[in-house]
Amino acid sequence: MCDTAGMTSRPVVSARALVKRFGGFTAVDGIDVQIAPGEAFGFLGPNGAGKTSTMRMIGCVSPVTDGELRIFGLDAATNGRTIRGRIGVVPQLDQLDSELTVVENLLIYGRYFDLSRAQCRAKADELIDFVQLDEKRMSKVDSLSGGQKRRVSIARSLVNDPELLLLDEPTTGLDPQARHVLWDRLYQLKERGATQVITTHFMDEAEQLCDRLVVMDGGLIVAEGSPQSLIREHVRREVLEVRFGYGRNQEQLPALDGVGSRIEVLPDRLLIYDDDGEAALSELHRREIVPDSALVRRSSLEDVFLKLTGRTLVE
Repeated sequence: MCDTAGMTSRPVVSARALVKRFGGFTAVDGIDVQIAPGEAFGFLGPNGAGKTSTMRMIGCVSPVTDGELRIFGLDAATNGRTIRGRIGVVPQLDQLDSELTVVENLLIYGRYFDLSRAQCRAKADELIDFVQLDEKRMSKVDSLSGGQKRRVSIARSLVNDPELLLLDEPTTGLDPQARHVLWDRLYQLKERGATQVITTHFMDEAEQLCDRLVVMDGGLIVAEGSPQSLIREHVRREVLEVRFGYGRNQEQLPALDGVGSRIEVLPDRLLIYDDDGEAALSELHRREIVPDSALVRRSSLEDVFLKLTGRTLVE
């Protein structure tokens, strides 16, 4: 389903009819994915959609049940060790040694890739500077904030100069300021040519970081494209958000018949999609419908997600 137009060189990741089963359960049901060199590519989907299973197969830590998966042109089934040596992974939960210092975490991890002690030291210095943790280099990880730990995880994932970086929910649990610091580091990595594969629960993060993404649901890819192309294709230009109070949103639907092109009912509000949100709001006023609150905004990737899956991302 992925559009490979514009790929002028061999894809870093190429999956065809990719399947992952756990006993009688099919987590990934025959998907096609092509990821170009230097691309920031996202997997979005509700819990259980299959995105984590896909990421684990790309990382060569979970075997493919059926289909073909090639990383750097190599068969993931037979070249897992070689592939793992060329990728970096930032897991959803930090897997740092909390009793060691920041620099010790990087030095020890570098040895796993057969780097010499001198190479490990030089790489640790470079990466600590890159993630802006010079003042914390001798601090134990256990004393760091959540955002600082995530920066150490990113630094550690870069020890082997990976050609492909896998980021699983990279900013989960961070405050907005820490998220933006991490976004800046990821922008810089992209400018250096690193290919990134990202799963995230944050729609704004996907819009900011991803050149292209897929939305998964039930083990299938239900949409693919750039964030802006998905918005143009699946929802109208603007959204009118209206709230009528707890338990009263659903009962307002008959009175709103014909307003906008489509209405999405959420527990706390109604979303009215239209090319002109102000015109939709004027129609409410004409009908003497008075919500508790009303807001007109541009459509977002979250609106696409709601339309395609019928659910909010975090469940």
